[in-house]
Amino acid sequence: MIIHTKRYLKKFSSALTIAFLALTFSAQAFSAQVSEAQIEQFKKLPPSQQQALAKSMGIDMDAIQAQLSSSGSGSKLQENTINYPRGTEFDQQGNPIQDDEADKEDEDFEQVEELKPFGYDVFANAPQTFAPTMDIAIPADYMVAPGDKISIQVFGKESNELELEVNREGQIVFPKHGPFSVSGLSFAEMKKLLITKIKEKIIGVDVVIGMASLRSMRIFVLGDAYKPGPYNLSSLSSITHAIFAAGGISDIGSLRNIQLKRAGKLIKTLDLYDLLIHGDSSQDVLLQSGDVVFIAPVGGTISIEGEVRRPAIYELTKGESFADVATMSGGLLPSAYAKSTIIERYNTSNLRSVINIDFTNSGQLAIKAQAGDAIRVMKAADMFTESVTIIGAITRPGKYQWQQGQKVTDLLPKVNSHLLVSADLNYSLIIRQVDAARNIEVLQFELAKAIATPESSDNIALQANDKILVFSQETKLSESNINLDTLAYTQEELFSKEQQLAKDKFKTKQFWSKYGHSNKLTEEEADETARLINQSIVQMSGGEVEEEVNIKELALFSRQRLLLPIIQKLKRQGGSGQAIQLVEVDGSVKFPGVYPLAINARVDDLILAAGGLDESAYLARAELTRNEVSSQFVSKHSLSVDLGAALQGKEKDNILLQSKDRLNIHQIPAWSENHVVELRGEFVFPGKYTIRRGESLSDLITKAGGFTRFAHQEGSVFTRIKLQELEQQNLFKLAGDLRIEMASKSLSDKNYSQSYTEVQTMLNDLTKLQPVGRLVLNLPKIIEKNKYDILMEDGDVLYVPTLKNSINVIGQVQVTSSHIYDANLTAEDYLSQSGGSKKRADEDRIYIISANGSIKMMESGNWFASDAGSNMKPGDTVVVPLDSEYMNNLTLWTSATTIMYNTAVAIAAISGI
Repeated sequence: MIIHTKRYLKKFSSALTIAFLALTFSAQAFSAQVSEAQIEQFKKLPPSQQQALAKSMGIDMDAIQAQLSSSGSGSKLQENTINYPRGTEFDQQGNPIQDDEADKEDEDFEQVEELKPFGYDVFANAPQTFAPTMDIAIPADYMVAPGDKISIQVFGKESNELELEVNREGQIVFPKHGPFSVSGLSFAEMKKLLITKIKEKIIGVDVVIGMASLRSMRIFVLGDAYKPGPYNLSSLSSITHAIFAAGGISDIGSLRNIQLKRAGKLIKTLDLYDLLIHGDSSQDVLLQSGDVVFIAPVGGTISIEGEVRRPAIYELTKGESFADVATMSGGLLPSAYAKSTIIERYNTSNLRSVINIDFTNSGQLAIKAQAGDAIRVMKAADMFTESVTIIGAITRPGKYQWQQGQKVTDLLPKVNSHLLVSADLNYSLIIRQVDAARNIEVLQFELAKAIATPESSDNIALQANDKILVFSQETKLSESNINLDTLAYTQEELFSKEQQLAKDKFKTKQFWSKYGHSNKLTEEEADETARLINQSIVQMSGGEVEEEVNIKELALFSRQRLLLPIIQKLKRQGGSGQAIQLVEVDGSVKFPGVYPLAINARVDDLILAAGGLDESAYLARAELTRNEVSSQFVSKHSLSVDLGAALQGKEKDNILLQSKDRLNIHQIPAWSENHVVELRGEFVFPGKYTIRRGESLSDLITKAGGFTRFAHQEGSVFTRIKLQELEQQNLFKLAGDLRIEMASKSLSDKNYSQSYTEVQTMLNDLTKLQPVGRLVLNLPKIIEKNKYDILMEDGDVLYVPTLKNSINVIGQVQVTSSHIYDANLTAEDYLSQSGGSKKRADEDRIYIISANGSIKMMESGNWFASDAGSNMKPGDTVVVPLDSEYMNNLTLWTSATTIMYNTAVAIAAISGI
């Protein structure tokens, strides 16, 4: 809107200038001179507006030209030919407006570009003037006529240089030697005649004849020209020059029926397609004075779009076939599916019908085209044939030619040169289409065995259109939650995030930092890998993706990432009487989850698919759950598997898998990982300790040698990871509740005036608060070992600070400060030493946070006289909260401020260690 407004303002300004000049020119229409200021304004107008203004006011343009020349302010207005596209707008200086932003806005608005008539844009210029170039060679057949100026150079016995004009009698008058008739002669004939005659008159000289200047001629451009009318052109002008002079051909004019008429007779018919398509200008003849160039209305048209080189709307002439139309469009692109080209045509009932033409068949190409036909050349399918695709953790992913008898090692012969260092050599898949419906089957093999022993069964013979998947050993997503019911992803998420993630991984080289530096891909190969992953996901999933997963959390070539489309495809293949070819493994394996059921896969193959066993796996027994489907119901039963025997290949335990089998790998009984806790601060031996199952805090303190004599046991801080997570959840819940309460308050309370910015700042501070996960405990009581103790967990940390002889006062006080502990002072005394409470303080809810984290609340009436106020201990903190009335009586505000103060006190205690 802003761009168009600027353009309209420019138009309005130009219109005001024209109106002003029109008034002044009309007032001085009969004066001999126009003022210099008016001339300057007149010069700033575009030439078209200059001519229109002069014509409307009855002012002679030659007079203005003369005044311009005499004033020395400029040369003639119309000196050079400058062509601009139709609709070009000019500024006040006469320069074309380059409005790229407006063009871009138009392009954004037009979602689909419409076909344009062919050839009109070549002539669609509106020239300010038309002055043909005069420095070209004169053709030998140029006809000399009155108005031409002939240059004659004589040298030898006599020297002379003359420029003679052909007069109206068709003669040139040579001084001292009389007239010579040259009109009606060609340029070559005139040269021969003059040289002969002059040499007869003057003996001993040589003569050079040329054309000094050419005459102008008046011709007419009529019919459907852009600007029909009379034009003065050079005598060397042809039909196309006349068309250019007239601004081209109008939208309803014909490019194939341009008639040259002379004295009422048809001299020539020009088909501009010969010039535009074939470059043939033989029919573009020179004009003579008085000629008429008549542009007939456009004839029948036909459109062609799609996979052609020059899609457009073309004009038909009688008898042209589809082969001619294909030639006009520049021919078909290599990607065109020419065997079934669509022709839309109006039938005898004035209804649209569809005809299919084979553009590769010469007989069908010879069929006559009809006016109004719409040709659409479809694009060939993007599918490949006779190829093999390799995807995954390899150095050169892509498509390779398939040959009969080709095997896996023909494409991946060596580990170091063809595979990334992260490649999983024990689990790879071949995805193979088995029928015309594009159903797939899965073949599993070990790449390490195939390369090491090419004659082994793992070196599978490939078939056309096979896809080889080589997985990475890295992953970022815990696969324990992936099963037959929850595995999912969306198409939009897959395509947008897949490509961005792939490019980011490669281009920033973050991906390769995980794999080392020996097998890096170039940036071009990285882009190709990302493209192949996207393309293969679409192909393997049948182009349909229904469900959802967070792609960002997946490693580039992880099992989850590459298996998602395969699993989705296998799900869709399943149906009544056809089981879904998926199995599941869970328990002590590296990558538990759902996997495609490969042909003839057994228990050991499924374990390889899951990345192998964890060190905690129990080899003596595993459980295989199987569905038994009968005609009426489904039953489940479990099979006990000796995992050690199965891995050794014993057929009894290495069971052949079936659809929806679930293998559960048990963990060794009482297996536990190393659990580490940390003791910080005033311990005899602080540091990290490995705990056994069931070990208590008192046992750990004893193991650490107890406390130093400077330990402040009452001020200890005990943190736990689970409590941190719980506090974080509570913070988010509290922030959400506060938002709801504030929104409700703003709607129900007319006097609610809380600043939105202040509220948002408070909520942001609350959600950004880092939870400590503090567990309040009485450490001296634990040391006494009177059944008051706590069992340790992995990640627990106990901070015991150095004894601090201070009391802190924080919150709504005049000065937040710390004071030396004095057993004779009460909480009121310390509050007074900090300047007392502020106006916004809630004096009825002042409380004390003990050094161990416990909170002592006071009674509103006599709390200073209570034990809590008088029984202060070193490390305690007096907290003066904000009065909730200043937060419009929000009931949750008290909870929020309490959490913030408590967290601040705990962090202060920890950071002081």
